[in-house]
Amino acid sequence: MTSASASAADIWLPFAAEEVDGLPEGLNYRFWDGGREYPADPSDCAFYVVPYMKGPEVAVRPLEAMKAVQVVQTLSAGIDHVEPGLGLLPAGVRLCNAKGVHEASTAELALALILASLRGFPGFVHGQDKEEWRSGFYPALADKSVLVVGYGSIGAAIEDRLAPFECARVVRVARSARATVRGPVHAIDELPALLPEADVVILSTPLNPSTQGLVGPAFLAAMRDGALLVNVARGAVVDTEALLSELESGRLRAALDVTDPEPLPAGHPLWHAPHTLITPHVGGSTSAFLPRAKRLLAGQLTRFAAGEPVDNLVLTTG
Repeated sequence: MTSASASAADIWLPFAAEEVDGLPEGLNYRFWDGGREYPADPSDCAFYVVPYMKGPEVAVRPLEAMKAVQVVQTLSAGIDHVEPGLGLLPAGVRLCNAKGVHEASTAELALALILASLRGFPGFVHGQDKEEWRSGFYPALADKSVLVVGYGSIGAAIEDRLAPFECARVVRVARSARATVRGPVHAIDELPALLPEADVVILSTPLNPSTQGLVGPAFLAAMRDGALLVNVARGAVVDTEALLSELESGRLRAALDVTDPEPLPAGHPLWHAPHTLITPHVGGSTSAFLPRAKRLLAGQLTRFAAGEPVDNLVLTTG
């Protein structure tokens, strides 16, 4: 694509263009954040920025009509919410994710969930509500063995934040084995041997066919008694019924930013499962999001307008 052809392109943004510093001139910016009415004819859209946290129905809705789209850009690290619509797109469309936007916030939440769960913060909050002084002896993160399942950029950011906490060790797992400056990354098929040694298991893997239901009965049974499962990935990575069985037995603990189903409906037994802390999918929803998302879009669109390769390419439709 040349800069001349880009100059006539419609760009769909979930932010008003004047709110994003550094956008290149000469593009037709259209604001759409998932509303019922489209801002323009979708067939004229060349670069589609998917509305953030609006779900797959909104994300996919305009895709079939986007016959001229060249780039689909998510504002999330995961792409599972747009995958159902990829078959509607013409060949050659580049799908990009938001690598670099959510690492800090998601890693912060992972550490917050670990510390809050181990140190008994939910009980302290309930005690404060009842004006009860609930002192006691609680586990520390220090000297614990931590297993990070999904060692991409978010997994690495989590390890960065674990470093000062004097963990006994941090073990890394990804789809395939590789070496890093911090140490080896194990292949996912090594999990059965690694899980029994972990006090804390953190899920930061993308959701795809190979990870859906990854944390099922066998995975959970391999975890040591009293271990903490932390999920900042996607809810469907975990078999909810299998997890509930382990939690209700009192054998495992959980700290979950994501659930399956999501949002978790009223009356669902996971709300009241023993030793379970739930946050409502807020891993990336912090003050760090907007500045980083806007910088990403300004950079991506500057490259697009200049006819240069865009960053964070996940796949190209075929």
